[in-house]
Amino acid sequence: MAGLENYDSVYRGRPAKTWEMDTSYPQRYHGREVIRPLEIPVVHPLAEDLPAVDDDITVTKYVGLGCGLASLITENLLIHPFVVLRRQCQVNPGASKYHLLPITLVPVIVRLHQTQGINTLWKGIGSVLLVRGMTMAVEDLISKLTPWPKKITYNNSLKTFGQHILLKCVSLGIVTPFYSASLVETVQSEIASECPGILDVFRDGAIRLLDVCNKGRLIPIYALVPPTIVYGVSKYLFTLVVRGVASRIMHVRYKHLQEARGAYSKDFLSESVLQDIEMQSTLVSMCAADIVFYPLETVIHRLHLQGTRTIIDNLDTGRSVTPLLTGYSSAADCYRTIISTEGPLGLYKGFGALILQFTVHFMVLRATKWLLTELGAMLMPKSKPIKPPKSPYYNEI
Repeated sequence: MAGLENYDSVYRGRPAKTWEMDTSYPQRYHGREVIRPLEIPVVHPLAEDLPAVDDDITVTKYVGLGCGLASLITENLLIHPFVVLRRQCQVNPGASKYHLLPITLVPVIVRLHQTQGINTLWKGIGSVLLVRGMTMAVEDLISKLTPWPKKITYNNSLKTFGQHILLKCVSLGIVTPFYSASLVETVQSEIASECPGILDVFRDGAIRLLDVCNKGRLIPIYALVPPTIVYGVSKYLFTLVVRGVASRIMHVRYKHLQEARGAYSKDFLSESVLQDIEMQSTLVSMCAADIVFYPLETVIHRLHLQGTRTIIDNLDTGRSVTPLLTGYSSAADCYRTIISTEGPLGLYKGFGALILQFTVHFMVLRATKWLLTELGAMLMPKSKPIKPPKSPYYNEI
């Protein structure tokens, strides 16, 4: 119509859509007005809760960091008493009780606390931490002075892998005398020996390194380096293999669990899942390596302490002390002597302390994860569902 060109089309009191003014639809049908469908907006309240996803990711991140910190503290501090018990059992050739199960160690621990105080099982912890820090520092220094990599991945070449193993061998050889001095501090009895200073491990290690003469039954350090390197590198390689296999198995198992439910969940292989798999595979590899190389560890520790005039606690009773008197000529001779005089189980003396060690480690990780998850759920703000706006269709009826 003339004069209405500048006016917008209106349909039922509101601006008309293009489809509403489409002439292909008849305006009247059999004498009645045709009422076309109105546009009703579809609102999905769940799609509006995007901030909750970010909160979940943040909580998961902090839970993973907290569990990693708890694992580090447990590995270096909380399980030290069980390391002390294990080593004291390993190096005592005259012990009649092998303590293969944790239950036999409980009364011994009680007697040690009664006679020597609660600090008796924390002896040598300073030297242990210093030696571990020294090992990391030596590896870092060598990796900077040489092209040998400090870390490797599965994509590295065989040459790179060989250089990494060479780095481990050199660092273990340098730290060996200080490891020997630290071992003495962790097993010697506090009631029969002087309390060592914090930095005495460096002094004693340097003396052991410079003392190349064969005095009495003391094994020179150059004779201890090869078996120590073999033990350390073999255990390290075994740990890498077991960690990789365990991680792969956990990935496949998680995938099968998702397939059994009919579909993959939205957090399939998310950061939280990867953190759990990494932590569990690391713990499994550590446990498997300590179990498999326990006999070799017993041999190495006895060689390091031979001729050092160390007096240890007698864990048969927990109330007396005993000197270490051995005369092994080599690692092979030590192994044969233990088998012939103490039996095959003599290589596993103190195995109950290792069981306690990993039990405590596992319980601390589980408790930390549960506690952080619960705290995150309590502190995380809950998202409020957004109600969809009321359709104008209902206002027009």
